[in-house]
Amino acid sequence: YWFWLNGNITREGITADLESMARVGIGGALIMEVDQGIPLGPVPFMGEEWRALFSHAVAEAARLGLEINMNNDAGWNGSGGPWITPAQSMQKVVFTTVDVTGPGRFEGVLPQPETVRDHYADIAVLAVPAVGDFRIENIQVKACYQTGGAGPAEKRELPGEMVADPARLVDLSARMAPDGRLAWDAPEGKWTLIRFGHTSTGVENMPSPESGRGLECDKLAREGIEAQFAGMMAKLIADNGEQAGKALAATHIDSWENGAQNWTPKMRGEFERLRGYDPLPWLPVMTGRVLGSLEQSERFLWDLRQTVSDLIVENYAGHLRALAREHGLRLSIEAYGGPCDDMPYAGVCDEP
Repeated sequence: YWFWLNGNITREGITADLESMARVGIGGALIMEVDQGIPLGPVPFMGEEWRALFSHAVAEAARLGLEINMNNDAGWNGSGGPWITPAQSMQKVVFTTVDVTGPGRFEGVLPQPETVRDHYADIAVLAVPAVGDFRIENIQVKACYQTGGAGPAEKRELPGEMVADPARLVDLSARMAPDGRLAWDAPEGKWTLIRFGHTSTGVENMPSPESGRGLECDKLAREGIEAQFAGMMAKLIADNGEQAGKALAATHIDSWENGAQNWTPKMRGEFERLRGYDPLPWLPVMTGRVLGSLEQSERFLWDLRQTVSDLIVENYAGHLRALAREHGLRLSIEAYGGPCDDMPYAGVCDEP
């Protein structure tokens, strides 16, 4: 691990470090540029001078018979940078609720859920029979809002007033205007209108120099890592021409320290492809509410976590490996700590 410290980089220093590595028999280095309280140096990350110095490092490695592995962003907690737009960043489900009593007509504006970085898109509007105040334990982890151990599924019968009947759920998505206005003739009973959307998690790559800091890319969609690769590694590969796949030998994802995500624009279709059913009617479970039974709701949350894991393996790590291999590079991953199964995540890289 060869840490470049907050823009404090020189040709002489690069050469001296690499010659020292060669002298003692080290075969190469994994470069990460970090900011951990180091005074700001004169070379902004991925600027013209920085890229020239990186090319110098690759040329010196070639001269000395060493290999360079370049972390795929600044910092060490994932894959992000200033080139990632809010729409390309890690996404989470957000929601607001309005209580309605029927029979009667509801006409009003459903409040828009939170936005992050001025990015928001609607997913659905669902009318759910109102339930009591019971909420599924540890829902923030079970619904992939946070990383960590989900713990065992709860297995017990709940009073009827704590459980919503999924057969009575009404999809009102097509009735809501773009400004959130909704008109609905509510059947008899107490209802909760839930407006679901998704927004950026707002998480950035750290500990990165400010010049290299930006939003973490969407880990569930190929478009996320493609935007990340285009913003950085593709440029370094182009800069180094024939040394790509030789002295510039690999790229890297380091430890997962960027939280969780539970949505991506194509999530509904991806979930149906991988799990065999439509997740949309089960979205209220992500709020902690119980649909059908506690067991059914826990099973949906398991399927959600498995889908997130599968998409990270397939569309993030697996696709980055494919992008790297197109240019003769390997992929290494420090494969632990994410909202995914560590073993298949490690299994798609060349060097875990």
